[in-house]
Amino acid sequence: MNLRFLIIPVFVFIFGCSQSPTPPQETETSQIPDGIYLKVLGIAQDGGMPHINNPQEFEAVREGKRQREFVVSLGLIDTESQKKYLFEATPDLPEQLYFLDQEMPSSTIIDGVFLTHAHMGHYTGLLHFGREAMGAKHIPVYAMPTMETYLKTNGPWSQLVDLQNIQLRAMQADRVVTLSRKLKITPFLVPHRDEFSETVGYRIEGPEKTALFIPDIDKWTTWEKSILEEVKKVDYAFVDATFFSEGEIPRPMSEVPHPFIDETTALFKNESSTIKSKVIFIHFNHSNPALDKQNPKRIALEKEGYRFAKQGEMYGL
Repeated sequence: MNLRFLIIPVFVFIFGCSQSPTPPQETETSQIPDGIYLKVLGIAQDGGMPHINNPQEFEAVREGKRQREFVVSLGLIDTESQKKYLFEATPDLPEQLYFLDQEMPSSTIIDGVFLTHAHMGHYTGLLHFGREAMGAKHIPVYAMPTMETYLKTNGPWSQLVDLQNIQLRAMQADRVVTLSRKLKITPFLVPHRDEFSETVGYRIEGPEKTALFIPDIDKWTTWEKSILEEVKKVDYAFVDATFFSEGEIPRPMSEVPHPFIDETTALFKNESSTIKSKVIFIHFNHSNPALDKQNPKRIALEKEGYRFAKQGEMYGL
């Protein structure tokens, strides 16, 4: 089935001490789509939304004025091989795996986790596989060389390795990881604040379509490749949209370099709406005005063709 992308209705997520978590979006039908597809499991920057030390955001979510946003993650479902994979191990991993299991129930909680780098929102969820929580066995975790060494030699991550809660699978930049005859994953290096590990993006190749996943990068100008040319080669490009523009947060933004949305769109200003529609912004900081679906700047960019990732969306591969 050639699944383009499906938008799933949004349900308000309300915090409550006695309430169990409910998915922010659910499928209209229990029928599982056939084929290989990506499902957006989170769109927020590492701190999520609502964000620590921002009580007004917690109040807005509690009152139903805003939706909770999980930390950035993609699920990859292969109904033919009956396998599912996760990109990023976020602090929201338990709920994200639950939503993924709702998509395709199986006896295995996950068939592999692909990490991009060692920043809070992208790997700390691995702890849920450990002794204090699931006590999992042999969960495949795909990691680059420095990331692999970091996990092996630093606690508490090393305990996950020693107890075989996770099983590290080594990757190399630009070397294909073949998951099935129809599904290939290729990591590639991107410049970022690599205090503990290198940082990668991913090229995800299905039988019909291809996606880029670059949730974190310093600036497009510091990358040896052209984001414009890389986007043209694929069908979907999930790209870093941490901040909308300069001055968005009350500290020097050079301390946390990311390509602003307005910088990214400037690079694509002369391209057609068809090319612009391949760009799917993701990894929004809680301060980013684009989190508001009614924001005029976001609406203007959507009219040009750009997309903004939403939890629950599915993109056929």
